[in-house]
Amino acid sequence: MKIEQIYTGCLAQGAYYIESEGEAAIIDPLREVQPYIKKAKEDGATIKYIFETHFHADFVSGHVTLSKGTGAPIIYGPTAKPSFDAIIAKDGQEFKLGEITITAMHTPGHTMESTTYLLKDENGKDHAIFSGDTLFLGDVGRPDLAQKAAHMTQEELAGTLFDSLRNKIMPLADDVIVYPAHGAGSACGKNMMKETVDTLGNQKKMNYALRADMTRDEFIEEVTEGLLPPPQYFPLNVKMNKEGYEDIDKILERGTQALSPEAFEAAANETGAVVLDVRHQDEFAKGHVPRSIFIGLDGSFAPWVGALVADVKQPILLVTPEGREEETITRLSRVGFDHTLGYLKGGIDAWKNAGKEIDTVNSVNAEELKTLIDKGVPIYDVRKESEFKAEHVEDAHLTPLDFINDHMSEFPEQETFYVHCAGGYRSMIASSILKSRGIHNLVDVAGGFADIKNAGIPVTDYVCPTTLK
Repeated sequence: MKIEQIYTGCLAQGAYYIESEGEAAIIDPLREVQPYIKKAKEDGATIKYIFETHFHADFVSGHVTLSKGTGAPIIYGPTAKPSFDAIIAKDGQEFKLGEITITAMHTPGHTMESTTYLLKDENGKDHAIFSGDTLFLGDVGRPDLAQKAAHMTQEELAGTLFDSLRNKIMPLADDVIVYPAHGAGSACGKNMMKETVDTLGNQKKMNYALRADMTRDEFIEEVTEGLLPPPQYFPLNVKMNKEGYEDIDKILERGTQALSPEAFEAAANETGAVVLDVRHQDEFAKGHVPRSIFIGLDGSFAPWVGALVADVKQPILLVTPEGREEETITRLSRVGFDHTLGYLKGGIDAWKNAGKEIDTVNSVNAEELKTLIDKGVPIYDVRKESEFKAEHVEDAHLTPLDFINDHMSEFPEQETFYVHCAGGYRSMIASSILKSRGIHNLVDVAGGFADIKNAGIPVTDYVCPTTLK
């Protein structure tokens, strides 16, 4: 028996490859499916099953493409109603894979079709669970994403999740291994551990939601407390996972069109495409296509695109580091953004050489900011509210990047203001969005809050985030 977790840090997502005696199964595959097909070929195995723990909201699964390419059936848990052919497993239904068995355990609550897959080894012993978004390490799946589809309140879904955990998962032995669908950084939970694999026994000790003495009402209150609104692209990804989508090969073929500066500019004007610049923030600051949006590849790229671009049908034109065009298009497609129209051939240098206008972002380092603090310059912090409450620059204004559209009226119209985040990535995203809206009287603080603290700029007393409500 072979179990491999294929973890994608950008999405904080775990897909799984399981193989026994020449038969393989994939659980919650990502959009690009060739790596799974390649693994099976290297093992001399045939992909027999594709298991989906639920209709994912934060990424587009590769289940449809993988099934088409391998002939393996897609398996969902009870109550799932996809628009394509799939096996809708009964609660307790078993699937043989070589010498091992995978059992579907219906565990509704995160969504109503949510299913945990229990793997029994060749001796029939419970070995591991693939818990999807039902059980994370340190947390459980948020119960508010499926309210509309389930016609239930988040409290009712939370109560259902409580029952699933108590009746299906917690009775399992402590040595059972937990393989969740997500880790720290995912918007599908709020308190996940950085580890990506654990034992159920340790989770019973560490996970607040698995406390043995916890009542149903206490669980509902704690699980629903402090939930931020989900990103706008989540329901659009659910729809794609439920109804199907275009093969990634066609998306790559369309998106990898190399466009001259003239063709690039014409496409932007004719289609209303967003110009998305995915280079490093320092390169973007030095020079970029006017009104383009920065979201760098070397950060939490896909989730920020999903949160800020939001509409998966939005046409996109790319400015990328040379050689990373296909990677960018692939990572966009993972969250359902399939309408890339092409990229700027030759990058920003070609744009400049063609005599096209460029824009820049003014920037200062923390030491330079320190010399301005006594003058009372306005400072805007685009980190999350929890980060701000834990510690922030004295008199700074909180304008979280996640909800920056709600704060547009708060930025000064004439006076120069300074924008920072934790390390410089998010503040450059915010700066690009502000400039695209015609707000140019801003200065980005390079290095963010980490450098601000080291420079000795006055900040509030630290409050441990775990104590904040």
